[in-house]
Amino acid sequence: MQEAFGHRAAPAAPPATADTPVDAVDSPAPAAPGSPEAAVALLDAFLADLDAVVHRPAPLERGFALGTGAWPLHVGARAVGGLLELQAEVAPPGAVDAAWLLHRNRRDVRVVRYASSAEGATWVHGDLVLSAVSPATLDDVLARMLGAAEEAAAVAVWPDWG
Repeated sequence: MQEAFGHRAAPAAPPATADTPVDAVDSPAPAAPGSPEAAVALLDAFLADLDAVVHRPAPLERGFALGTGAWPLHVGARAVGGLLELQAEVAPPGAVDAAWLLHRNRRDVRVVRYASSAEGATWVHGDLVLSAVSPATLDDVLARMLGAAEEAAAVAVWPDWG
């Protein structure tokens, strides 16, 4: 196997023969449960059930929008380091008081958390262990992210862009 950028290249698929079904060559093997590929496949199926428009910037990354009130929550997801990481920006720089974010992280939010970018924008994050990804856990963490986003938006002091 060749190494490219520090990663081992996958072995080449065996050549098709007259006895090999077409699906066996053209279709990838099903992902092992708990693998990054399986977690992303479950996320894809979950989002398909919601009729969400999904952006696929990389094999294990997804971007999608979920409705919350009058504005969508643009969520980024990626499977890395044994986790399915989900994140979304919820307020522009300076709109949410940093002390409020710290208090909410310490006392009131579970499973998800708030973060602030270097510029001061407010983000909400949620992580799932890959082996725990299921339609029920995805529904739970995304509902919690939406709730946290709505709470942050309610206390945000929005800039006058007009």
